[in-house]
Amino acid sequence: MSPIPRILIVDDDSVIIHLITLMLQKKGYNIVGKISSGEEAVLKSADLNPDLVIMDIRLSGKMDGVTAARYIFQLFSFPIIFITGIDEEQLLEHARCSQPYGIIFKPFRDIELKTNVDLALYNHSMRKRSLDVYPIGEPDKIMGVNEVTIVMDPKGRIIFFNPYTAWYIDLPESEILMSYWRDVLMLINDQSGEELKDPIYEVAQQSGVVMYDTNTAVVTKSGKRRKAGVLVQPIKDDCGKILAVSMKIKEIKGR
Repeated sequence: MSPIPRILIVDDDSVIIHLITLMLQKKGYNIVGKISSGEEAVLKSADLNPDLVIMDIRLSGKMDGVTAARYIFQLFSFPIIFITGIDEEQLLEHARCSQPYGIIFKPFRDIELKTNVDLALYNHSMRKRSLDVYPIGEPDKIMGVNEVTIVMDPKGRIIFFNPYTAWYIDLPESEILMSYWRDVLMLINDQSGEELKDPIYEVAQQSGVVMYDTNTAVVTKSGKRRKAGVLVQPIKDDCGKILAVSMKIKEIKGR
């Protein structure tokens, strides 16, 4: 027997979330999460590991549905269906950049929703054979590894981090998500104590890779200081444009 498809719903309208939930549960789908903001959807999607994400294009918060969908698909290869009550050509053109598997216009019927969900799941199962490339690692692995994984937008705002990161820098999720990375940690020369040059700008602008593997320490907002190796590299979308920047930090012990 095939596993029951796992659906993540992202919408800031509780009525729409309730409606979609009822429609899909009636058809036998498993709703694994109900999220109201784009930034939280990016952060939580790797942990929830959905087979499909149903995302409203317009969301309240710091990140709209189109931007969130682009990150979710490019980072984790989770397929997206958009829900929208508008037909603005410019916004829909922008939505295509997120490579959605469908767009459903409100109001919709349960047969429209189910048909789009079934087609998206099937098409993604066929396409997934060539999509298993994860720029920051497979979702289930990065969520359990004892290594800091942070993803930032090109401006340096944190859009994703794994659970170990929150423990490592000793801050709650709410103070990390969408914060500028230098507001939650610093990279310093371990010998001189001088702060290192911001590598995010260089990576985002020049598509290079920055590595600090000697004489480097991480200082958290709470004042904790640890020697570490740091790797900063660009994440590009399917068009070769800079989508985000990843930072991997591995603590160096016994030195």
